[in-house]
Amino acid sequence: MSQRQRMMPRLLFALTILLLSGSLLTMAAWHQGRTPVAHAATNVTNGLAQTPYMGWSSWSLESTNASGYGTSWLTEANVKTQADALHQKLQGSGYQYINIDAGWWMDYSWNPTFDSFGRPAPFPGRFPDGIAAVADYVHHYGLKLGIYYGAGLDFAAYNNNYPIYGTSCHTQDIAVQPLTKTNGWQGAYAIDYSKPCAQAYINSIANQFASWGVDFMKLDGVTPGSFNNGASSADNRSDVQAWSQALFQTGRPIQFVLSWSLDHDFVNTWQQNSNGWRIDTDVECYCNTLVTWDNSVKQRFTDVVPWITDAKPGGWNNLDSLDVGVGSMDGLTNDERQTYETLWAIEAAPLYTGDDLTKLDSYGLSLLTNEEAIAIDQAGRPARPVSQSSNQQVWYAKNADGSYTVALFNLDNTPQSVTANWSDLGFVGKAHVRNVWAHKQLGQFGNSFSAALPAHGSLLLTVQPDSTSPAPPPTGNAVSYEAEAPANTIGGGAVVSGCSTCSGGQKVGYLGGGGFVQFNNVTATSAGLYNLTIYYIDGDGCCRSAYLSFNGSSSVLMTFHGDSNWGNVQSMQIRVQLQAGNNTIKFDNPTGYAPDVDRIVVAPIVKTTSYEAEASSNTLSGGASVASCSDCSGGQKVGNLLLGSSLQFNTITVANAGTYNVTVYYVDGSSGRSLNVSANGGPVLTMYTNGTNDNNWNVVHSMVIQLDLRAGTNTILFATTASMYGADIDRIEV
Repeated sequence: MSQRQRMMPRLLFALTILLLSGSLLTMAAWHQGRTPVAHAATNVTNGLAQTPYMGWSSWSLESTNASGYGTSWLTEANVKTQADALHQKLQGSGYQYINIDAGWWMDYSWNPTFDSFGRPAPFPGRFPDGIAAVADYVHHYGLKLGIYYGAGLDFAAYNNNYPIYGTSCHTQDIAVQPLTKTNGWQGAYAIDYSKPCAQAYINSIANQFASWGVDFMKLDGVTPGSFNNGASSADNRSDVQAWSQALFQTGRPIQFVLSWSLDHDFVNTWQQNSNGWRIDTDVECYCNTLVTWDNSVKQRFTDVVPWITDAKPGGWNNLDSLDVGVGSMDGLTNDERQTYETLWAIEAAPLYTGDDLTKLDSYGLSLLTNEEAIAIDQAGRPARPVSQSSNQQVWYAKNADGSYTVALFNLDNTPQSVTANWSDLGFVGKAHVRNVWAHKQLGQFGNSFSAALPAHGSLLLTVQPDSTSPAPPPTGNAVSYEAEAPANTIGGGAVVSGCSTCSGGQKVGYLGGGGFVQFNNVTATSAGLYNLTIYYIDGDGCCRSAYLSFNGSSSVLMTFHGDSNWGNVQSMQIRVQLQAGNNTIKFDNPTGYAPDVDRIVVAPIVKTTSYEAEASSNTLSGGASVASCSDCSGGQKVGNLLLGSSLQFNTITVANAGTYNVTVYYVDGSSGRSLNVSANGGPVLTMYTNGTNDNNWNVVHSMVIQLDLRAGTNTILFATTASMYGADIDRIEV
């Protein structure tokens, strides 16, 4: 469940949200002095989620307007019926979890039920025998039971001032004072974890869940995220740590997953304290079906990309429910249903359906139980797109046996041909191709494979190279293009405006609603793949979107990262296909607001080399020093870069002179800092870092800058003036 619930048309859900704000979801708006809890439970110590979990969740059926469903559908009897069906139809394919989502402790008017210690209690009208009885029922099949709760101190739990189990405290003793609302809904009071009974309260709920036999927990409305990005005094990171610790101390293995639309800037926190994180809003459409293509299956092709490298055993990128099992309810064509599951499988996302399992049709069952697709998902090797410059996309991952998982997608509304070039995957030569969904060998193909795909269609392939050679490396240099350059076309209400942190002191804003900017002279030395780095400003609390069109082709939707700061330049990098010579790249959004654009940088895709800041070959001056850093690549960083101190990398080696992308991995626990960067004593570039504003100096972030380097050995200097405070540096990648 997520913010999308607010848009549900039914009067019941309008009432639901009003009541949720007083009873359901989350707790984290804490004051600056709030003491974070130590996190004992991590995805390493709890040992769970070594592969993406598989199962069923109730929310899709609770959220739909389809007859016979909705929030009143959630009952003990209905959950048991779904467990029966999963056991009969899906358990043999690896589906294991029966997850109860929001509402289990709510009456039919969405008022919460608590026990005498302020712990959520199942509403007898829904679960007359309690959650423990449902757990026993599920467990007798060899299945596992999941439960849901929101982070924070429920308004009703505070107002009733319940005693906290095992302590002399009451719920009002642990709230931040003055009372502060928190979470994605502003739907609970923040908890002050410097109070000794705060952790005890969370422990008491976790212990209750464990005593019932719960095996899985989803914590919802978590910030930074849930459409409230960026660090603030109202974010939920300490709540996540508290719940992680609470579940761990129960002694029962309980997989822990976070929701929704988590802020990627804080992925280290999510990885350290949970087994998975929802990377996007709800997939459900809150309409007469479960989902639609536009709401919001297609969005995930953009939104998952920044997270791809973060998925690994112990913690997975959660794309939400996989509602492909009942064609009459899902709201999708069969082609869309296959594409939907193809993306989930190649991204190693948890496979949990939200369908009514008693109504699975033959096609939906064939998708959900395809053993080859499931094996791809469970292998845990997330795929990445070759290019995102068109809606005809190829995604791939290299497997342990040397084969490749390759997916072809046509995201356009009309039939199109899609081609996978072996050189884009990293090899040249011939390869054998197998159609995963059809369980069919397609034959041997030299250098590429093409297929005609229907609108929103896909193919899922296994590609086994024969005798091959590595693809030749690309050539060329990185080139920067300013958005405000006279050669560009700016129209429809878009304007050039001042921007003190932008590279040229200016940016193009008012993009969207007709406003656009088109870069007209983007030059590529040869046709092929390039890295496109977009420098933008998005001061919204979440995520503005833009449509990018390359050389007049159909536009591709991209989602950007909002950070509530219109003075901060951020960057994102995608792979794009360019033609030899001049290219055009257009940014617009005909239906909404787009971020402001500072500039773009186009660079060939090349192999990079990493250089540690603490390496003995570097020069530190003016008080700069090596310090430990739990999240840094070598366990160390260089800090105290302030008030005139500096760090110089002395052994940066490149084969050819030119402009290079330099990825800077930094740590900034303040509200944002700056460093002066130069190469070989040349021009100085001021780099502005995006701080977490929480005094946490162990969280690593990255940004890309461009520097001119000469052939051979180079120096790169990170320096401060007598009045500057700079971020700590973990490493750089050239």
